[in-house]
Amino acid sequence: MTRVLVLNGPNLGRLGVRQPEIYGSTTHEELAQHLRDTGRALGLDVDVRQTNHEGEMLDWLGEAADGGIPVVLNPAAWSHTSIAIADAVAQVDVVVEVHISNVHAREEFRKHLVVSPYATGVIAGLGLGGYDLALTHIAAVAAT
Repeated sequence: MTRVLVLNGPNLGRLGVRQPEIYGSTTHEELAQHLRDTGRALGLDVDVRQTNHEGEMLDWLGEAADGGIPVVLNPAAWSHTSIAIADAVAQVDVVVEVHISNVHAREEFRKHLVVSPYATGVIAGLGLGGYDLALTHIAAVAAT
C-alpha cells in the first residue's frame, strides 16, 4: 500500500464547531476516519494529522520529502502567509493542496495563495469531498 500523509493546518482541528456554515458539521476525527477508510479502499495507507504549530507542519513536510511520501495538504491560514510552508512543499514530489471553501470567492486576503505555486495540484470549494478527490488522484498516480 502506498503511504499518504493528509496534513491539516491551523483551526482545522475545530471542524464541526468552527463556522459550520462554511466548513460543515463533520468533525476532524470523523473526517480522519473517513479518509483512512477511503484510502484503504483505494489501496492507500492514509495517516491524517492536524496541527496549529507551523514548525510541526514543517517537520511533517520534511518527513514526506525525505520518504517520498505523497501529501494531501490543507495549509489553512498558512496558505496566505507562510513562505516556510511554501518552501517545504516545494521539496515534496506530490502535494495536492485542498481547501474546503472556495477561497477565491471569499475575503480578498484569502485569494493570495503563497503555497499553491509549489503544489502538484489544487482543489478548492468542493467541501470535504476535495480530500476524496485528492486521494483518488494520488492512488491513480501511484498505480502508474
